[in-house]
Amino acid sequence: MRALHKLPGNVVQKVRPGKHSDGGGLWLHQRADGGGQWFLRVSIHGRRREMGLGSTRDVTLKEARTEAERWRAVVRQGLDPIKEREKLKRAAARDQATLESVAVQAFEARKSQLKDDGKAGRWFSPLRLHVLPKLGRVPVEDIDQQDIRNTLAPIWHTKASTAGKAMDRLSIVMKYGAAMGLDVDLQATAKAAALLGKSRHEVQSIPALHWKEVPEFYATLSDGTITQLAIKLTILTALRSRPIRFANLRDMRDDVWTVPAEYMKAQKGYEADFRVPLSTEALAIIEQAKPLARDGLLFPNKRRGVISDATMSRYMERAGMEARPHGFRSSFRTWCAEATDAPENVAETALAHVAGGKVERAYRRTDFLEQRRVLMERWGQYVSGGCGEVVRLLEV
Repeated sequence: MRALHKLPGNVVQKVRPGKHSDGGGLWLHQRADGGGQWFLRVSIHGRRREMGLGSTRDVTLKEARTEAERWRAVVRQGLDPIKEREKLKRAAARDQATLESVAVQAFEARKSQLKDDGKAGRWFSPLRLHVLPKLGRVPVEDIDQQDIRNTLAPIWHTKASTAGKAMDRLSIVMKYGAAMGLDVDLQATAKAAALLGKSRHEVQSIPALHWKEVPEFYATLSDGTITQLAIKLTILTALRSRPIRFANLRDMRDDVWTVPAEYMKAQKGYEADFRVPLSTEALAIIEQAKPLARDGLLFPNKRRGVISDATMSRYMERAGMEARPHGFRSSFRTWCAEATDAPENVAETALAHVAGGKVERAYRRTDFLEQRRVLMERWGQYVSGGCGEVVRLLEV
């Protein structure tokens, strides 16, 4: 039997640089800089293996001997100590890798792809509200389709959009867990969706005024309040409410308003500032709003910040209307199709939609600003009481 415990207790302070055996496969590798490393040398299945046991700074000789005996016992069972230690590490990591912890890490990794780095919380909220309360503490490796089905079943038909987002986020989290080296079921969300079946919920389009009714409504916005002016600019630019609410005079030069990318809806392939040609009517509305502006913001709230997302909707609701501000985008797009000869690319770009296929977009280096300037000028004339003649645009 090989001799054990050959090294003296104060070996770290006394030995020269080099490798020194304590017996039984335990070695000290003392470096010239004064540091050192313990390692265990064993033979398993005809292969020599060297297993690090820690630095002399963190592990004493006594502790190294204890660890060495622990792993020699594993070798006597015919097992590879390095692989067994990795299994134990994975098991420990597995217990700590709950769905919530992995979801938080996945969210952090995706922040750069989200608007305002995900500060609004919309990406994470479906998980936080509908998934994590039930599954947050469960190891992500243990989660299967039954868990997901039982969690999302209560909202699958009643809140279909939210449930779909939660399922999508879960899929991303599971993929992130797999990338971490965890043994997750990447098909769990797809299998859960199959178990849940097709949602009975029917997507309701946002109510919109018919384009022929827009001029009549526009004419009622005559009081010059911040809310009414914001609605007017929403109609005239066909933008979503967020860029309107955060409209800032510093972003407007002559008849072009360059909306910062952070206020545009994030779309794959469209994450840049967006130029909006301002019609004569839109410029007039901006002039009316300037005396009400604060710190450059055209539509400030009474106390601080800007008007809320619901301000314009509530105005229309109090007026007894079913239509909502976002619906004016539909009004505009239908007007483009029925009352103009605007090419689809131009009309879609006016709505800040990604138009055309990937290859087509790669070769097309224009945002059709001049064509859109003609189109938006005609739209401004129409909604403010002009005629409804068919618009003829520049050739594209």
